Amino acid sequence: MNNPSMSNTYEYGDAEYWDARYWEQAGSSFDWYQRFSALRPFINKFIPSCSKILMVGCGNARLSEDMVKDGYVDIMNIDISSIVIEMMRKRCMHIPQLKYMQMDVRDMSFFEDESFHSVIDKGTLDSLMCSTDASFSAFLMIEEVNRLLKPDGIYMLITYGDPSVRIPHLNQPGCCWKITLYIIPRAGFESVEGNSSSLRSVMEPVPLTEEGLLAPEYVLEDPDSHYIYICKKIED
Repeated sequence: MNNPSMSNTYEYGDAEYWDARYWEQAGSSFDWYQRFSALRPFINKFIPSCSKILMVGCGNARLSEDMVKDGYVDIMNIDISSIVIEMMRKRCMHIPQLKYMQMDVRDMSFFEDESFHSVIDKGTLDSLMCSTDASFSAFLMIEEVNRLLKPDGIYMLITYGDPSVRIPHLNQPGCCWKITLYIIPRAGFESVEGNSSSLRSVMEPVPLTEEGLLAPEYVLEDPDSHYIYICKKIED
């Protein structure tokens, strides 16, 4: 799967860029990073099927549709691109569990405080980190995610960003999370036979140091792994 964090296209935070991209894709679908089959164990473990879920930066991915097939009943999907939102409304008009709205994750004031049990982000924060004013854009997005989550709500962040570059953003002023980290190899990665790290289950949480970093001795089996941060909202 493509890695937007490796791109130098500063337009990744702009609606115009995504409108043009989705117009060119003309109704096709594309899942960034990981498909539902790989994420299903994490979603099932941390997000009950009865949850009210916000899918940020939904794009034209099939993740929400697959979640409905798996029993999820209430998913609000938002994206900065009005083009893709209209495409997805038409594609999923027969699926009442899915709703679609054009919205910028940096300003989700349409929704009231504590509106959702869970927020799922698969590459959206990464895209903002490639845009102009990256740090400020990330601050606004995480501030909004925190505002929209109910107490004990879950922000599931799937990203290429390791703890050294994501934990500081997650722990910005005004946010208080209990963070559990998982690391999974990119789709299609084949481990080296005899590599002891291949015995490590992806469902085993990865311990972090007191500073919120990976332990120095931790070795990534796949250097392009995806990091899954399970962030539980803790009341101050």
